Amino acid sequence: MGNDIRVGGFNILPPVVKNLLIINVLFFLAKIVGQKFGWDLDGWFGLHFFTASAYHPWQLVTYMFMHGDFGHLFFNMFALWMFGATVENYWGGKRFLIYYFVTGIGAALVHYAVLAFTLVPEMAVINQYLDAPSVENLTNIFQNHLIHVNEKDVWYLAFHDAFRQLQLQPDNVDLLNQCTEFLMEYKEYYLNAHVIIGASGAVFGLLLAFGMLFPNSQIYLYFLIPIKAKWFVILYGALELFYGITGTQEGVAHFAHLGGMLFGILLILLWRKQDRDRQFSQWEGY
Repeated sequence: MGNDIRVGGFNILPPVVKNLLIINVLFFLAKIVGQKFGWDLDGWFGLHFFTASAYHPWQLVTYMFMHGDFGHLFFNMFALWMFGATVENYWGGKRFLIYYFVTGIGAALVHYAVLAFTLVPEMAVINQYLDAPSVENLTNIFQNHLIHVNEKDVWYLAFHDAFRQLQLQPDNVDLLNQCTEFLMEYKEYYLNAHVIIGASGAVFGLLLAFGMLFPNSQIYLYFLIPIKAKWFVILYGALELFYGITGTQEGVAHFAHLGGMLFGILLILLWRKQDRDRQFSQWEGY
């Protein structure tokens, strides 16, 4: 499994990759048409945080078929074809399809597991106030900067003004109720604001698979610089880890990419063990 990537014959567009490409394009076209009618398909099919009111179980799958713009779609589909065609030709359609969805779902789970380290403690403080509204608990929220909106936003200015008045009139029940309504709106908004879309997690899983199956195959960076697949995978994984930890490239789900690679390597190692055990059992039968 070093350099030969034409195992069992090579189909430049194998059936599973072809159908995934078609489905992704159809979803993208539906999104464009939907925007003209005011439909928020990203909100319906993109994956929300699991405690958000807009979360639905099908989003664990459908988020992989939604993309932000044409560039997002193009580069993901190019990578799906570039790496996926070779991997599907080697594995066959059934194993390839299982791998694609396992890595895609795994990517989402890792992304939100990492996000939960920030989100869950913040929600705990907000829920503490909603369970027992008081000036003290509300002050704690503002002092810890737990309201993540533009401070020039009209909504924030109104909320902050009500809070300032409440500090001057701590016994004013109407102001306290007004602040509580603001915070309930914010909680709903903030939980639903975390949405991921795109096939990148599954694509990074395919990149990992390509690097493990054909480690010495040449990949050309920017179509010019040759690099072996194994080093390409390691380089990309290291960059994603760096970007994820440092928080650079805002708006990109780096831990989802790493999650796709993590679930990919675990699944490949599991399959290799099962294949070895099967071969050993057959050998014992002789």
